Amino acid sequence: MNSDDFVRLVLGNPINQRLLDRLPRTGLRDAWLVSGCLFQTCWNQLTGRPTDYGIKDYDIFYFDDRDTSWVAEDAQIKTALTAFGDIGADVEIRNQARVHLWYAQKFGVPYTPLLRATDGIDRFLAHACMVGLRPARQSGIDVYAPRGFDDIADLIIRPNSRQHFDRATYQSKADRWRGKWPELTIMPAVDAS
Repeated sequence: MNSDDFVRLVLGNPINQRLLDRLPRTGLRDAWLVSGCLFQTCWNQLTGRPTDYGIKDYDIFYFDDRDTSWVAEDAQIKTALTAFGDIGADVEIRNQARVHLWYAQKFGVPYTPLLRATDGIDRFLAHACMVGLRPARQSGIDVYAPRGFDDIADLIIRPNSRQHFDRATYQSKADRWRGKWPELTIMPAVDAS
């Protein structure tokens, strides 16, 4: 699978298409549609399932370090969600400039500050998760996939060795995904140390 194949499969889900079409209207800086709604749409297309099967939510990352307060992020989220109000999907929007402020308390591991939204994509749990799309400035779509598309095409979940997480967290997500897509091959994780 190459980036063109990936985009074609992802846009086969009309919700992804509508989100990408409307993303510029949100006013979010450095905004990307990311992860599950993308790779899971591909899995669905590759396994003959409905395009939105098993997709829990649609995640959008943005990066705005002008004000990293929760109040500012909440205001940005509420404003951006008005662009997606009639889409009929659960849209989760998160400012990647703020993640380091709450991550350690929530997950028990340190999280260094990020410099752009794509840095958050780099920290996803598995290679197949590490994908993002956004409308290009001129035309078309920008694709971010630091680990490529092979694991998505081959239905493989492989741990991101650059991210610190525990085996239980990885296994829990992998098991949930395999419950929906039994064709998946799950590569084992080792505890970070």
